[in-house]
Amino acid sequence: MSFTRWGPPIDVLPLFAREEQALMDVLTGLDAQRWAAPTACTGWTVHDLAAHILGDKLGRLSRDRDDYRTTAPREGERFGDFIDRINDEWVVACRRLSPEVLFAMLVDSTSQIAEMFGRADLDAVGEPVSWAGDEPAPVWLDVAREYTEFWVHQQQIREAVGARMLDESEFRGPVIDTFMRALPHTLRDIETRTGRQVSYTVTGQGGGKWTAQRTADGWAIDRVAPTSRAPLASVTTDADTFWRLCTRNPADRDRVTAKGDENVCAAVLGMTSIITSSSGSPSPAG
Repeated sequence: MSFTRWGPPIDVLPLFAREEQALMDVLTGLDAQRWAAPTACTGWTVHDLAAHILGDKLGRLSRDRDDYRTTAPREGERFGDFIDRINDEWVVACRRLSPEVLFAMLVDSTSQIAEMFGRADLDAVGEPVSWAGDEPAPVWLDVAREYTEFWVHQQQIREAVGARMLDESEFRGPVIDTFMRALPHTLRDIETRTGRQVSYTVTGQGGGKWTAQRTADGWAIDRVAPTSRAPLASVTTDADTFWRLCTRNPADRDRVTAKGDENVCAAVLGMTSIITSSSGSPSPAG
């Protein structure tokens, strides 16, 4: 068992093209009514959410591949609010584009994203993943975070148009694994003796057991069952409820079992694996 700040690495690179193809399969043949269907992202339609996915990909290519950085928060603007603002500006502008144009641009941008990440040193240290901590994070976590955003938005599109959800273990498992890396940061204000553990079990396809352990330097995580007979707290829920809780999508709290210290359980259930605005609302940028 090896508890580390970020846990064992995740390699999601083989999934980008397959996740994108699954999205294209859903978007193909949608009529005008379903392109205009509302989604879980308040005020955004399926067309808007597809445009947002495109904006994420083009922005990532411009920033990381081409080193083109022209946007930044305004003076005094919180990062989550900045992300919300530029996302809204992009989506409004893209309402001029036809679904056919959006579709073609999504296909082209995905191949470029996969190529860019394929050249990256996944073990190198990169920029922070804000919901997992303020310090620079390994590149593999940043890449995995990007995959989770595309998957979550695809789920929201599928839900909006009544399509089958993309819940197979191969697609959902890495999302759950990535989101769980927010647990050490979530527990940062929980003071306890070194060696105490907090467990989180996710049932269903793509689930598993994770344990956070208090170390001399803070909390660390590993994908294992707890070794302690009496963890400080223990939370169990199903895979569908888990990703919804982590992204502030509507979730059924009755499907959650929490035992142990009530304050720790509350902190764990408040874990957020996306960027939030100053209002506490989730940002579509995740």
